[in-house]
Amino acid sequence: MNVFGVDIGGSGIKGAPVDLDRGDLVEPRYKVLTPHPATPESVADGVVEVVRHFGWSGPVGITFPGVVTGSVIRTAANVDKAWIDVDAGQVLGDRLNLRTTVLNDADAAGVAEMAFGAGRGRKGTVFLLTFGTGIGSALFIDGRLVPNTELGHLELHGHDAEKHASTKAKDDEELSWHHWAHRVQKYLAHVEMLFSPELFIIGGGVSRKADKFIPLIEGIRAEILPAELQNNAGIVGAAMAAAGR
Repeated sequence: MNVFGVDIGGSGIKGAPVDLDRGDLVEPRYKVLTPHPATPESVADGVVEVVRHFGWSGPVGITFPGVVTGSVIRTAANVDKAWIDVDAGQVLGDRLNLRTTVLNDADAAGVAEMAFGAGRGRKGTVFLLTFGTGIGSALFIDGRLVPNTELGHLELHGHDAEKHASTKAKDDEELSWHHWAHRVQKYLAHVEMLFSPELFIIGGGVSRKADKFIPLIEGIRAEILPAELQNNAGIVGAAMAAAGR
């Protein structure tokens, strides 16, 4: 069964048809840059371009980088604040003229990793953390999602943790892998102190380079694994949501 998934991020909007039997993309994903300002209208233009690139005419799952209740956006840390209180399902569905399902981006990635990736078959408390423009989080208890945790906004050193330990912070401050891994370690230690998980799954684009930083993280009791679906997890999870999985 093939369903379309779109992943809206702070830097890019990417999507592809997904084979939900395999948990993998049917075709290479298509990506456009996230517009600035990332208003509902301009982001919708990007989503339409991605979906129409494939000539898709069925249901579409779409992730959003913020809290989503139903299909209404409640927070918008890395896109324009004009999104807040917008019914994204209605806005994007009307523009696409297709049935759409909208959910938090990290939740989508987490659902995909738990079904097809590093979290498959794992019980207990599991976190999927996506490192990119910000830090997204998805919390699972015995395989069940606790939605919209947004733990990238935990306070760390007096600031949102994602301002200190995201991939964007690494790039903006030109941090070495060792220096950045130390920041990630402090963030993981804080989350571990609060939730005592058995497993951290590290996702986002940086998961492709997991060998450069995960071995540098010390003192964390939980197991730490890179996301197996890497940066495609959000697309796969969005398609799963659209299919009601």
